[in-house]
Amino acid sequence: MKKFSILIAGGGSTFTPGIILMLLDNLEQFPIRQIKMYDNDAERQAKIGDACAILLKERAPEIEFSYSTKPEEAFTDIDFVMAHIRVGKYPMRELDEKIPLKHGVVGQETCGPGGVAYGMRSIGGVIDLINHMEKYSPNAWMLNYSNPAAIVAEATRRLKPNSKVLNICDMPIGIEVRMAEILGLNSRKDMDIMYYGLNHFGWWKSIKDKAGNDLMPALKEHVAKYGYVEKKGDSQHTDASWCDTFAKAKDVFAVDPTTLPNTYLKYYLFPDYVVEHSNKEYTRANEVMDGREKFVFGECDKIVKNKTSNNTELHIDEHASYIVDLARAIAFNTKEKMLLIVENNGAIVNFDPTAMVEIPCIVGNAGPEPLVVGAIPQFQKGLMEQQVSVEKLTVEAWIEGSYQKLWQALTMSKTVPSASVAKAILDDLIEANKGYWPILK
Repeated sequence: MKKFSILIAGGGSTFTPGIILMLLDNLEQFPIRQIKMYDNDAERQAKIGDACAILLKERAPEIEFSYSTKPEEAFTDIDFVMAHIRVGKYPMRELDEKIPLKHGVVGQETCGPGGVAYGMRSIGGVIDLINHMEKYSPNAWMLNYSNPAAIVAEATRRLKPNSKVLNICDMPIGIEVRMAEILGLNSRKDMDIMYYGLNHFGWWKSIKDKAGNDLMPALKEHVAKYGYVEKKGDSQHTDASWCDTFAKAKDVFAVDPTTLPNTYLKYYLFPDYVVEHSNKEYTRANEVMDGREKFVFGECDKIVKNKTSNNTELHIDEHASYIVDLARAIAFNTKEKMLLIVENNGAIVNFDPTAMVEIPCIVGNAGPEPLVVGAIPQFQKGLMEQQVSVEKLTVEAWIEGSYQKLWQALTMSKTVPSASVAKAILDDLIEANKGYWPILK
């Protein structure tokens, strides 16, 4: 069986050790001969990379390992690029969250003005990665899960329409893990789902078991009472802010009980609630910097100091195994059904054909074949048209360097109450993002 060469772009990410552990846990299904890491922050990547080198030497010494800040070194001889970059890192995320909150607007890294700000930083970084891949490993595929995935996906559609890049997101996977737990199933793979929407903005319209039995009634009964809160949950989404998000799904569900919602819809349907329950001084970015970031770097320091990964508390990101499923589907033509962010192109028949929608696809070695969703209800269609306009205007603003279009994008967002508030937030964001955004005129 062929062994593959993997590049993790965003090597200095706190998620990188969990992804490497997950890859090691799946070597029988997806054999690997080489893992590389790439990041433009040499110091941060070295802390993760030195620990991962020890970890790999102990657990899979046959796998070649290296990390680099040089594109040619990193991207040469690669089959898959797994990309999860954060341009500006957590200090910029903190500003994405706190600047809108200062104006009484939702402060969230992928939704509303924070998502637009993050998108404006991410576009150039992701396009650079695609350019490096196409130059040094033109037959490779990029599995991109860099946020904000909706804006990044629209940018790749516009700027790299023929590139071998698949835009993916783990949030529906995390929710499906919870659904399986609620139903008492062994795995989310025991469910056959139909889902549609935009990234962080979607709905499950049907969930069945493999025998074709309808699982929606049991799930709806639970969600109506408890949201997506259940006993076990998953190892990643455990902080107080996440617990509130899973509980709030109960209220989001009540707005349309014919479907089951993605949790992120709370930011659009209940922005007043979100702002009221936000701490303007201590946001999710602060939780992550004080929590996961300190934990992961602390564990990596411990591994390097002790020269062994024995007794490390670093753990596999279980629901990240969908990345291996996706790589396997391409490598071995498995034709697995997976959620991807793809050009609509008629899959949702009554929606913009150029919109980047999140829908089930059959994945093989030629890439994704989107499944037909059919027509969607007016409520979802209206919300999606508004939100996809935000995403398209943001990308147009980046391409054209247009202040006007970015102001329009923020004004269009359901989280922003007026054009004047949108302008005030935009002016603050421009100041904060000097050196990261194109100059807007």
